Amino acid sequence: MTTTATVSFGSDNHAGIHPAVLEAIGAANTGHVAAYGDDPWTQRLEQRFRELLGDVAAFPVFNGTGANVTGLSALLRPHQAVICAETAHVNTDECGAPERFTGAKLIDVATTDGKLTPALVERRLVGIGDEHRVQPRAVSITQATELGTVYSLQELAGLASFCHANGLLLHVDGARIANAAASLGCDLRALTAGAGVDVLSFGGTKNGLMGGEAVVFLDPGMARDYLYIRKQSMQLNSKMRFVSAQLLALLDDDLWLRSARHANAMARRLADGVAGVPGVEVVHPVESNAVFARLPAAAIVPLQERYPFYVWDEAEHVVRWMCSWDTREADVDAFAGSVRELA
Repeated sequence: MTTTATVSFGSDNHAGIHPAVLEAIGAANTGHVAAYGDDPWTQRLEQRFRELLGDVAAFPVFNGTGANVTGLSALLRPHQAVICAETAHVNTDECGAPERFTGAKLIDVATTDGKLTPALVERRLVGIGDEHRVQPRAVSITQATELGTVYSLQELAGLASFCHANGLLLHVDGARIANAAASLGCDLRALTAGAGVDVLSFGGTKNGLMGGEAVVFLDPGMARDYLYIRKQSMQLNSKMRFVSAQLLALLDDDLWLRSARHANAMARRLADGVAGVPGVEVVHPVESNAVFARLPAAAIVPLQERYPFYVWDEAEHVVRWMCSWDTREADVDAFAGSVRELA
């Protein structure tokens, strides 16, 4: 795709590394320390997560797919299943990795807004005790969702309570957990431990890291075999201090939350900037750093020639615009101007 702009609205993965994160990597690049996590940065990172969340066990990994796959692997046996939204990243964008590496089945559920509810999950609780059927063991949700929507604290708590009452565990794919916290105006504890979440994939790459996530077990007992699972899954970093240093920089002085607030604000500015444009319809609530809009079909390619972004639904001409920690107001205004011009 040929473009005339260096600014992308295609993905928050397109953004560069936050300067504070680059500085943290450089600061960690001194001397020799033990490998595989037996280093001061990784030890401080686990302590930082405990300060934020209470008695938890946290483990750095390379990427989001690795975080989801290894976190779910710790919860599941091969005859069990994970209930997730049809649009969930674990279902649509991980090339079958969760099913391959856990041996368990994903049971996907159609939703209108990307969010699961107790009623939707309950419909999939069939064949319990039947040896011919996979047995549901976990529910995996994405916060914020792939449609840019956010579970409220009440929705999270209600879903967690339903899961636990029915022998299920609640896993959260938190690739954009910071954007959800910024949207709700709450801290990380309220969004996870306080709501009854069991396992969290804490996202960093989409929020300014060079690359790195963390798997956080809100009950350390669930992490009993995780060290072996992480190693077998090729997610054990020998020079782990550099991933841990990045995550520490993100958690320091609430950089994770400040960056997400900015990205969310830029998405809101973009949605406001295209409001009322004939032929343009924002199709999902703008609750995080994503804007989903229906455009006139003829406008999509010319607009992509100026700015990269993805077509989410070709049949419905729905596109996705993502904002990042480094998106500028001027970038948003120029992009909205192009939308008005071409639509």
